[in-house]
Amino acid sequence: MKTEGDVVLQQVFLQLEKDRRLLQTEKDAVVAENNSFKSEVQALTEENMHMKEKLASVTWCEDSFRDDDNKVKYYTGLPSFVLLMALLKELSPHITTGPRTATTKFQQLLMVLMRLRLNLPIRVISDMFILSESTVSRTVLKMIDVMFDRLKHIVKWPNKDELWGSVPLDFLHSFGKKVTVIIDCFEIFMETPSSMDPKCKTFSHYKHHNTMKFLIGITPQGSVSYVSKGWGGRTSDKFLTENSDFLDHLLPGDLVLADRGFNISESVGLRCAEVKIPAFTKGKRQLSAFDVESTRKLAHLRIHVERVIGIIMQKYPILDATIPVTFLSKSEGDQFSTLDKVVTVCAALVNLCPSVVPFD
Repeated sequence: MKTEGDVVLQQVFLQLEKDRRLLQTEKDAVVAENNSFKSEVQALTEENMHMKEKLASVTWCEDSFRDDDNKVKYYTGLPSFVLLMALLKELSPHITTGPRTATTKFQQLLMVLMRLRLNLPIRVISDMFILSESTVSRTVLKMIDVMFDRLKHIVKWPNKDELWGSVPLDFLHSFGKKVTVIIDCFEIFMETPSSMDPKCKTFSHYKHHNTMKFLIGITPQGSVSYVSKGWGGRTSDKFLTENSDFLDHLLPGDLVLADRGFNISESVGLRCAEVKIPAFTKGKRQLSAFDVESTRKLAHLRIHVERVIGIIMQKYPILDATIPVTFLSKSEGDQFSTLDKVVTVCAALVNLCPSVVPFD
């Protein structure tokens, strides 16, 4: 027979069990709500990432350039989408991608072309492609190496058949089929080096700035046929020409057109070739009629190399900006600096575009 105490104890146990079940129900509800919140956060995160990827792929994919040559010209400097895709096809086997690569081969090519074409800071490109700055920097440098290796053959010294098979009429009338190359130097501004020796070697009295100087040669047809490595801006045109490998390309009978700073008749003559520069007035009261006419013809034709230099700078303004000192660094075992490669790549890309020299 139950006592009064047993009844009270039983009621206490029943209440405790009721409270325990209520707490468990509340706990299960909290856990379920927490799991639901986590699932919702995860879903939103995945959706956000998907939308970012979709935005990047829609904005910077082949389809967004396919029917818009003006967009191609603006972002790459190339005249058409067809040429852009032909360039991608040439480079594609040498562009690395993998499961962890956040960009396509097209986007990697587009990034480096936008860097050259618009001189966009790495930070801006990283925001446009939703990538880290370090990833963009590595990609651009890697693509510069790939493009240099695959495109440097476009800047080539032509053989005589290629050269003289389509000489523009202006050159035929003035010099016949003799002109092989028109040369000039151009300078690219650079940051002031911290060390005194490089600072002195790169200071250009002509530009009043620290620069790197390049020798460039073009054919009568207007294509870039030679680009030297970069030399300090203090280097004279004559010294650069005679100490680069330019003279090694000359053959007997070749004719070189140059400006007055290229006093290289002797070194060119040792190759059984000839150089023509404008006549000097120093020591003369005036030029003879023959010298005046010769100088006029020479200036009329030599201006084409200045036009080509202008086109390179205009199409790829990274060369018209102040280059960081890091662009002068070379990888171990590499004889070309990053700037050497950039200049060659830009010249090669300009060679893919229509010439500025009229044939007629």
